[in-house]
Amino acid sequence: MIPKNKTLIVVAGPTAVGKTAAAIELARHYNTVVVSADSRQFFREMSIGTAKPNTQELAAVKHYFIDSHSITEPFSVGDFEKLGLVLLDKLFKTHNKVVLAGGSGLYIKAICEGFDDLPTADPAIRERLNQELEEKGIGYLQQQLQSVDPVYYNEVDLGNPQRIIRALEVFESSGKPFSSYRQATINKRPFNIIKLALNLPREVLYNRINHRVDLMVQQGLLTEAEALLPFRQFNALNTVGYTELFDYFDGKTSLEKAIEMIKQNTRRFAKRQLTWFRKDNTFHWFQASDANILDQMTGTIDTVL
Repeated sequence: MIPKNKTLIVVAGPTAVGKTAAAIELARHYNTVVVSADSRQFFREMSIGTAKPNTQELAAVKHYFIDSHSITEPFSVGDFEKLGLVLLDKLFKTHNKVVLAGGSGLYIKAICEGFDDLPTADPAIRERLNQELEEKGIGYLQQQLQSVDPVYYNEVDLGNPQRIIRALEVFESSGKPFSSYRQATINKRPFNIIKLALNLPREVLYNRINHRVDLMVQQGLLTEAEALLPFRQFNALNTVGYTELFDYFDGKTSLEKAIEMIKQNTRRFAKRQLTWFRKDNTFHWFQASDANILDQMTGTIDTVL
């Protein structure tokens, strides 16, 4: 068991808000490490489109779960929970505080609370749902999800068909919405948890998102996405920034339109992230643009502890 003086500091918030910089500042302040809770930065082959910490940032403090897996390896949120808790057990032997940073609310929840065991679905249900995706399109499945589980519909990445299908098969197998399994008993963790969340005024955040997409394109996002075309069937690539470019490579849209859709879908994703984190009233919120944000965050941590 980990002694109760050990503390996990969560740094969450929407994409492009500045989580990486804030997490590194906190880790340096407490002389500790950062564990990533970004569901796409695990994958070695996806770098530019996932806005991984750069070389200097990775050198500033030790990071875990960056480039830890290949897109060809199945890696679920349940796997992340198991491996993450084993890692934290090890890290807390040498650190009193560890920073967990990312925008994937489900992955943060996995580490902080865990999940009820989800029912095993009949493979025939998944096969039928995949067929419906192919024949009727993702919009049809989105409508089904909105009907049976409006809570999860408002939180999930609606551009990710595998997550929609997983939620629908859980509902069809159990008669209970996927969201109900995530809201049940909280598994008590043997460490303190302090949750910090960053935000910016909407216009500022959206401008940062648009600018970051332009930077990604300049840095070679098209080349990265084109190299991943042979692997597009893997779930990891059902991701904003890649699916839009796959449409461009397929001749379904222009490059200009694909880039505009990346910006639009990323802004929508940020909105869903904020919805998720705002529902958790244990978060302490900060303006990412404040000059003294490190002092504010450490002050809150010291007060809570």
